[in-house]
Amino acid sequence: MAVPKRRVSHARRDKRRSSVWKLELPAIEKCGSCGAFKRTHRLCPECGKYNGRQVVAKEA
Repeated sequence: MAVPKRRVSHARRDKRRSSVWKLELPAIEKCGSCGAFKRTHRLCPECGKYNGRQVVAKEA
């Protein structure tokens, strides 16, 4: 059975694992009705519309 000759140091181990945990930025798009930036597949926080329909009534 293959056994490592020396123990891997914490720094070397952590360098190898570092790229696994990087978070990606959320996808952002413009709202079709008001033009504000919003996350994809979510309600627009500015106008309250989703997929062209008024879902939440917002005060103007």
